[in-house]
Amino acid sequence: MAPPVFPALPGQGWSVHKRPLFSTVVASHVSGREVRRANYAQTLYEFELRFEGLAVAGFPGLGGGSLQQLLGFVLAQQGQFGTFLYVDPTDCAAAAQPLGIGDGATTSFTLQRSLGAATEPVGWATAVTAVYFGGVAQANAGYSLATPNTLTFATAPAVATAVTADFSYAFVCRFTEDAQDFENILAGLWQLDSLKFRSVRTS
Repeated sequence: MAPPVFPALPGQGWSVHKRPLFSTVVASHVSGREVRRANYAQTLYEFELRFEGLAVAGFPGLGGGSLQQLLGFVLAQQGQFGTFLYVDPTDCAAAAQPLGIGDGATTSFTLQRSLGAATEPVGWATAVTAVYFGGVAQANAGYSLATPNTLTFATAPAVATAVTADFSYAFVCRFTEDAQDFENILAGLWQLDSLKFRSVRTS
């Protein structure tokens, strides 16, 4: 079953922060030489959002009840305990994304997305809209999507066949804190200056 999806609310304000996270062990020698080791196989991301307007139920505008919606979502996650899907509006879809080259035997391919020179697996594929073998669209019945991010074919793509796909995805996240500071700024109107969460590995 898919984790719950973080709600999109009209009161979200600027700015939004997105921080790629790495973990590197650096051992320095007296000579000045260094030995470095990367602990993370894939990048993790930390997000920080700001909500300038959250309205109670019955308040005009701002989607009345947005306070209850966001507060209820935070409560349902029990702070850092639960996981959820966050759809980053600037990083949530891939088109004609290369997934691999067929070898006549492999039937499963991990969905991944490219950012410039970097390519990494997506956290959770939410939908696959098209799959191509050598640029030719394949019938939907020929493949299936397994959570969180694996595309499986009934028949392995032929040798040297380029496998690409169009799909959408989300980040699997948890909150970074167990407490959140909701502030009542006017009658019926609240705000949340900082809401932080980070992506988690699913495999």
